[in-house]
Amino acid sequence: MGAALTPTAVGNIGVSDILIDTCILIDISRNDPTAINRLQKESLSSRLLISTVTEMELLVGCRNKNELQILEQFLLQFIIIPLNQSISFKATQLLRYYYLSHNLLIPDALIAATSIELEVPLLSKNQRDYKFITELNLLPYPSG
Repeated sequence: MGAALTPTAVGNIGVSDILIDTCILIDISRNDPTAINRLQKESLSSRLLISTVTEMELLVGCRNKNELQILEQFLLQFIIIPLNQSISFKATQLLRYYYLSHNLLIPDALIAATSIELEVPLLSKNQRDYKFITELNLLPYPSG
């Protein structure tokens, strides 16, 4: 499932962390050099986090047990952030504010809320899915 990354040591969530959106990991699984190079660069100075929502989105993309095993090994490179009450509350607020005006979807709201609540930047290829959320620290992609 794509290139191996070397995350920095596990510790407290903080300034040197980046939340990675599902689309980046899908691109890595397709051996996209832009995604691979960007995450390799980020992993030199930051711990790579993913939401459990991303984990679930990737799980439902597996077509057989072999792909599932490959995915599970790949995900060991990331710190998986579970949903909690504050993330759920923030996601609901985001949906109230942005669903009708920007068609914000539930998975994107949960991922954005995770980034906001942890106070870590979000790296996403799908800039249009998040750029309207003013309190979100959305990193530019592909450059960085």
